Amino acid sequence: MKTMRLLLPLLASLLLACGAVSAETPEITPGDNLVVQGVPKISSSLADEVNRYTEFRSAILTDWHPTRREMLVRTRFANTAQIHLVKFPGGDRRQLTFFPERVPAAAFNPRQADFFVFNKDIGGSEFFQYYRYDLANGDVTLLTDGKSRNTGRVWSTGGDRMVYGSTRRNGKDVDLHVIDPSNPKSGRMLAQLEGGGWFAADWSDDDKQLLVLEEISANESYLWLMDATSGTKTLITPKGGEKVFYGGGEFTPDGKAFYTVTDKDSEFQRLALVDLATKMHTYLTSSIPWDVVEFDLSDDGKALAFVTNEAGFQKLHLMSTATHKEMPVPKLANGLVTNILWHRNNADLGFCLESARSPADVYSLNIKTGKVERWTFSETGGIVTENFSEPELIEWTSFDRKKISGFLYRPAAKFTGKRPVIIDIHGGPEGQAQPEFLGRDNYYLNELGVVIIYPNVRGSSGYGKTFLTLDNGFKREDSYKDIGALLDWIKTRPDLDGDRIMVTGGSYGGFMTLAVATNYNDKICCSLEYVGLSNLVTFLQNTSPYRQDLRRVEYGDERDPKMREFLERIAPLNNAQKITKPLFAVQGLNDPRAPASEAEQIVAAVRKNGSPVWYLLAKDEGHGFAKKKNADFLFYSTVMFIREYLLK
Repeated sequence: MKTMRLLLPLLASLLLACGAVSAETPEITPGDNLVVQGVPKISSSLADEVNRYTEFRSAILTDWHPTRREMLVRTRFANTAQIHLVKFPGGDRRQLTFFPERVPAAAFNPRQADFFVFNKDIGGSEFFQYYRYDLANGDVTLLTDGKSRNTGRVWSTGGDRMVYGSTRRNGKDVDLHVIDPSNPKSGRMLAQLEGGGWFAADWSDDDKQLLVLEEISANESYLWLMDATSGTKTLITPKGGEKVFYGGGEFTPDGKAFYTVTDKDSEFQRLALVDLATKMHTYLTSSIPWDVVEFDLSDDGKALAFVTNEAGFQKLHLMSTATHKEMPVPKLANGLVTNILWHRNNADLGFCLESARSPADVYSLNIKTGKVERWTFSETGGIVTENFSEPELIEWTSFDRKKISGFLYRPAAKFTGKRPVIIDIHGGPEGQAQPEFLGRDNYYLNELGVVIIYPNVRGSSGYGKTFLTLDNGFKREDSYKDIGALLDWIKTRPDLDGDRIMVTGGSYGGFMTLAVATNYNDKICCSLEYVGLSNLVTFLQNTSPYRQDLRRVEYGDERDPKMREFLERIAPLNNAQKITKPLFAVQGLNDPRAPASEAEQIVAAVRKNGSPVWYLLAKDEGHGFAKKKNADFLFYSTVMFIREYLLK
């Protein structure tokens, strides 16, 4: 009893630190970093009720150790995701970085492991900086200017240089810089470039040349060969004529050719071998009628690992470079394979695997023995996930007779009768809803009895390059009609409640949410937009300069009078008077993609209608909530919103 009395004050202080308060005032108190408007007070009992669903973790492979069979992974134990070292399959995750901000990725020097390089931003701004982490003493050294946006780090084969893209010259164009991370003062600009879509893809084995990607849009990109000393570049893939997509590249060991992914002469993205002298493309995956979305060449150049996106599921393949024939792959769980990466021993292939019933974890496959080993075992808050809902592929017919598909998740069997529906629209807009681990969304299925549908409207990737362009420019409203057809389809289903539908989405999915709320206000109960857009004209004017031209290709150029008139006419902001159902808007103040002004203006406009408007702004977040404490408060608020306006 004495021990318990001593523990009570400590327990009380811990509860206060987590945002919960005493029994006299049992509400969750938002931190000073959150602006909360219209959201009712949140009971601490609700936080207790949903707590287990906030404790899912995942692990992402970021790099192999160059000589030992060890790896760096990204996972979260406290408030943000950090870099950890795992020394063997199933081993402890030893945390190496400890920052209040997330650390997205890290990579060892490919020749020695005395340090690794990682990137990090502040407050979700996405103005990433590169740092060196010295393993001997844990010292951290800034490698970039501390101000600009720095991305796309690629190590040289010899490990003495690193190339990356930076906006430091003018904040708009991405130039290529090189640096020896062991000497921060060695950094210099390699090539001054025009546009925001430049990335270094690979170094040749002799480190004399670079393969460089110029991205114009999701449908158009080009590959260049660049001298790694002078920065002079030569176009490999010709410009003019049909728009062609190229996705990265890796040199063959002799430097005479490279592997890439392209939709040249095809509806889908194929793995190809391109001869540098003749520019001849040899297509390696023509027999697979799906996109190749990722690939990696082994260090000795003898094996290719690649991933295909097959109706949203991502499957692992292996191929011999000598015969161009596929090699056997052990059967893996049906879900998503990502982040494939060869170890320098040319035997171990690392990858991440997730499914509807398992969060992303890190695995390895030894191609010589066929052995698959699991390196991380991510926690699921004590919840047994084996019975989580599996995705059901559904189809419906849109206004022009095109078939549109999506994934439907059913609630727990204890819920009977017609079920309310949440339609969750992906961002991009060139994204794709896939059968991934739903995380907190499982609460809505298991505890609230809601059906969730994740649609892939026209403009989504994964269904061919023609489908990808069907919402571009003046065709924008056609994708709205795909959701309109889905609303009608729901009405025909005896198991779904067509009178209780909520629409939600993030980023461009937030724009789609608002578009649906203005065009189909009478067919939904409520809407929740997350870091979305409310007017494509103001978005294009205010998004970060390095993104403007890339987005204009997709949405249309607002500087053209006819396009501007069209975009203004269809803007949810200019149709806000039609939104009379409850709206919840969520935003990060430091968002470099969808500026906070996009949320502020739609919130102000819809409030004039007199309908309920909830607004949550995080001052320390950007394009999404990366900090657990903020994500938790958003989750509590969302549960309340669903209970109040969808379930009642």
